[in-house]
Amino acid sequence: MVGGGIGGLAAAAFLHRAGLPATVYEQAPALSELGAGLVVAPNAARLLRRLPSESGLERTGVALESGWEFRRWADGSVLFAQQLGEVCTRRYGEHTWTMHRTDLLEVLRSALPREAIEVGRHCTGATQDADAVTLTFSPGGPVRADVVVAADGIHSVLREHVTTASPPRESGLCAWRSMVPAEAAPAIARRPVQTLWLGHRHHLVHYPVSAGRLVNVVAFSPAGPGEVESWSAVGEVADFAAEFAGWDPRVGELIAAADYVGRWAVRDHAPLPRWVNGRVALLGDAAHPMLPFYAQGAGQAIEDAAALAVCLTTGEWDPPAALARYERLRMPRASLVQEASRGRIGHHHLPDGPEQRVRDAEFAGEDPLSHNDWIYAYDAEHAAAAAAAG
Repeated sequence: MVGGGIGGLAAAAFLHRAGLPATVYEQAPALSELGAGLVVAPNAARLLRRLPSESGLERTGVALESGWEFRRWADGSVLFAQQLGEVCTRRYGEHTWTMHRTDLLEVLRSALPREAIEVGRHCTGATQDADAVTLTFSPGGPVRADVVVAADGIHSVLREHVTTASPPRESGLCAWRSMVPAEAAPAIARRPVQTLWLGHRHHLVHYPVSAGRLVNVVAFSPAGPGEVESWSAVGEVADFAAEFAGWDPRVGELIAAADYVGRWAVRDHAPLPRWVNGRVALLGDAAHPMLPFYAQGAGQAIEDAAALAVCLTTGEWDPPAALARYERLRMPRASLVQEASRGRIGHHHLPDGPEQRVRDAEFAGEDPLSHNDWIYAYDAEHAAAAAAAG
């Protein structure tokens, strides 16, 4: 695995669980993740349960017992709310969780032997022949492998060895993120709820993570000139607050409690025409970078990982054929989620007026769990096993 993020660690963990040794090569000097939160929906949580991890979801995750809700930007009036908790577990056999990325990485890392992860290994390229792939690193000597999984993120070095990606499309959006200590956050943000505040060309999401000790805040506003597409880009709390000035005072209170703000341009990436070339396969953001509006980036990477392990360990040992099966199985589904995520921009960012009032009225009849059955009820391992059997 090239890349020690969620996708790379998940792929190695599922392969080890299936009895196939795998090594993760991560360019950073230590496994770490920027301070951001994420949603682990039932389609991913079910798969994580099957790993022999010493760090379970309950230790640091927050089960969204009270569900999710949409609120109006100006006064916080509830447009829609849906209970999850027992409804979610009864329907899908699993909660919807919110987690700090670092905590999810620990769940995955603890399912692997220590020697399976090598840090400080920056992959610079790959060449392959009929029998194996040779990876080159700086620093360090080359490595020869039967299969290479490129889980090296949105700016993948190895993607060019598989396919040519079209240039990213400008979304017109800037993303903001921060972690706020729970004791400094308003009470509305400490509840086990994923809350989305909707306004014109803006929206803001918050939910608790790290067993409730922190509140994750992520927001979107129009992009300005010179924005970069990087999770490590830094913004200013004052600028963040200015973008949401005039919103419900609780939003302002939450933003004011932040002491660090990330700010980066959001770019939209079209689905790739292929994920596999011989013995090299793309996985996670290297294969399907997606906008965050369905909260499925991590979930789809975990699905990729589980399906890949089934493909590689079912039937005779034939890596190119197994990776081709992986591509046939995963590419249509992940691309569908990718495109669905893109379609949410207009829905969330309507100006006040007739269209906004119609949208808000329609919330009363919403049932997102039913609408999203195709995502949450899906089991990537079972789908891969059924495809192999059929």
